[in-house]
Amino acid sequence: MSGYVIMVDFRLKPGRQAEFRRLIDENARASFREEPGCRRFDVLETAKETDRVVLYEIYDDRAAFELHLKSAHFASFNSASAPLVAEKIVTDYALVCAGSE
Repeated sequence: MSGYVIMVDFRLKPGRQAEFRRLIDENARASFREEPGCRRFDVLETAKETDRVVLYEIYDDRAAFELHLKSAHFASFNSASAPLVAEKIVTDYALVCAGSE
């Protein structure tokens, strides 16, 4: 199996988690629903860090991810969420083994 994986680690400004979650949840659902190359888009939280949200996304390839970055729903999310974010770390990976297969 192959794939292109993106993990995004958001450190939010204090007290902005609920607003950010509304925006990212909508973006995640739209990405999975509207983008044929998006295989998975998960939003993760930990109880220990309430101002942190991590994304786990799998795309068919880098080209599919680049299309995601050009989508209207991503542009809307990106501009609306920018004032809520203190730090954003984006890391890309190659999917080399899917345990479900």
